[in-house]
Amino acid sequence: MRIRVRGPAGQSTISLDNDATVDVLRRQITNSTGLSHYEVKYGYPQIRPLNLESFPASKRLSDLGLTLNGEQLIITRKDGGILPETSQEQRESTTRQEILRDPFVEKVSNQGPDDPPEIPSPEHHGTFVLRIMPDDNSCLFRAISSATMGGVDVMTELRSVVAQTIQANPGLYTEAVLEKKPDDYCQWIQNEDAWGGGIELSILSKHFDIEICSIDVQSLRVDRFNEGSPMRCIVVYSGIHYDTIALSPSNPPYTHTDVPAEFDTKMFDANDPFVLEKSLALCKVLQERHYYTDTAGFRLRCNTCGRTFVGEKGATQHAEQTGHVDFGEAN
Repeated sequence: MRIRVRGPAGQSTISLDNDATVDVLRRQITNSTGLSHYEVKYGYPQIRPLNLESFPASKRLSDLGLTLNGEQLIITRKDGGILPETSQEQRESTTRQEILRDPFVEKVSNQGPDDPPEIPSPEHHGTFVLRIMPDDNSCLFRAISSATMGGVDVMTELRSVVAQTIQANPGLYTEAVLEKKPDDYCQWIQNEDAWGGGIELSILSKHFDIEICSIDVQSLRVDRFNEGSPMRCIVVYSGIHYDTIALSPSNPPYTHTDVPAEFDTKMFDANDPFVLEKSLALCKVLQERHYYTDTAGFRLRCNTCGRTFVGEKGATQHAEQTGHVDFGEAN
């Protein structure tokens, strides 16, 4: 059997014989995580504790009455455990995701101005939270990668998927649809400074065979791509930026996340009605904080040449004509 193990330092997969015992699993967890004392949780959508210490060490896993093959075990450190070292990159990534920031708006919150909203979900034994993507023009691709591939840095590959799909379907992706010649669009989207949008969400949803729900913070409109797939992820669109929504395991009353972002669930059963309900509640909090940019009416300034524009369309046209991509809010 194969079991995924998510610990404080990352995720790994362990393989066990069908007659493996509880003691074997415990030693494998220690080898994978470096933790000598830990707590185990498992299951979706109802994440439950798994107290391995309550079973005899020699008891076979197949006799526990649990289906562990293909399951994911979430491992957290108990007092006295050995915490494995994490890299500077891992620490910075976690910190980045825990800070809510938007350079264009002022936010007000009972949690504090920079705290991401957290929505309790007793139905899932966890908390829904916004995970922030870097502001690097690849936020859409990072949001999708974060949900489908655990945050692996494949921005270039995903841009290439979009270009290849467009080239393979000239009758579908015409100049009228793309608002530029297909060859020019393919060249443009593979540039790291190009912003993705609805076309990219549609292509990537089919590529990964998932439903992508994009929630617009300003209007709370939900756009569904590849609707009907059994699994879905939720992205949040704030006008000029994409983030992603995650379910983090937590303890009652489930009002605050209490484990690192490495333990997030970002892929959900498309038939689970609570996922979209909780996600909309989270976006409602963002809306009240004004965590969005009115792309039709806001004023942008090109930090390269100093020109100002009204709305996203003017800035996009300027970027295409000049190659300038460094924009900020105009006073």
